[in-house]
Formats: sequence, structure tokens, C-alpha cells
Amino acid sequence: MFAALIARLRAPKPAHRLYFAIVGAAREPALFQDGRVPDTFDGRFDLVLLHAAMVFRRLRAEGAAATELADGVFEVMCGDFDRSLREVGIGDTGIGRRVKAMARAFYGRAHAYDRALAGEEPLEAALRRNLYADQDVPPEAMAGLVTRVRAFEAGLRGLSVDDLRAGRLAPAATAALTPSGRRPN
Repeated sequence: MFAALIARLRAPKPAHRLYFAIVGAAREPALFQDGRVPDTFDGRFDLVLLHAAMVFRRLRAEGAAATELADGVFEVMCGDFDRSLREVGIGDTGIGRRVKAMARAFYGRAHAYDRALAGEEPLEAALRRNLYADQDVPPEAMAGLVTRVRAFEAGLRGLSVDDLRAGRLAPAATAALTPSGRRPN
């Protein structure tokens, strides 16, 4: 009797499942290899923000039906920011300030990606500014990343809220193609 209750309490909640799926999509090796996103703390952070921004954009399209899930994912994401900072040795006195800065970074990037995905600014410009810190990127890497981002977003549109609650991003995540159109080995 108690085992079933404990198992249910320990089971990942929808917000956790979706956030872990976002992180999984953001860690696709092709992003670092073919997309040439720096495999650093900042590069990994920015890829999580990119994928989270696209998922939040999808959840917003569902309106009130997805608000609770979106709020939960944001809370889990901020908790992960906190945990990540502690892992790299940031002390308790600096955590709150840094998590707030990371949340502000998310909002800024989400706004930029929203504008780019809506066609209000070139997606390449938003990616170059946020993922590459305005550094030069080989054209084939940028083209592959733009293709992947657009395919991921299109894949998200095909998912139901129940798919998202279950953390099923597979149709969108399988869009992580190399510039040649093949999945990496």
C-alpha cells in the first residue's frame, strides 16, 4: 500500500518530464559537432534556453490549458539553474542574484527567438547573437542549425499538450539533422 504511494510521489511530474526532454534535445551532439555551438557551460545553457523558448512558444499557443505546465517547467528550469551554479562552486550568497540573471537572460533570448520565429527578424541573427556571442560561424554550421531549429519548431506544432506533459519531444527532437540531412552516427 505505501509502496504504491511512495512510487507515485517519486514519479516525475509533467513539468519535470518536459524539462528533462528539453535538456535532452539541447544536448544533441549534432548541435555541438555540426552546429559548432561551443561545448561550454554558456553554450549548453544557451541551447537549453533556445529549446525551452520554442517549447514555451508552443505552450503559449495552447492558452490556459497549458499555463500550469509552462509555469511548472519554468520553476523546474530555475531550480536546475540553481543546482548547476552550486555544482560549479557558486556559494549561497551569490545564487539568488545569479539565478535571477539567468532567468532574465531566458526572457531576453525567448523574446528574440519569438521575434525570429515569427519572421520579425532573421533567425540567423538571433542565433549568432545568443549562441555564438556574435562570433563568426561557418555558413554550413549556421544553415544546419537554422534547419534544425525550424524543424524542431515544426515538430512541436505536431505535438499535443498530453505529449508535452508526458515529455514526448521525440518527433521534434528527431529533427536534429546534420547539414547533409543525415543523423550523426
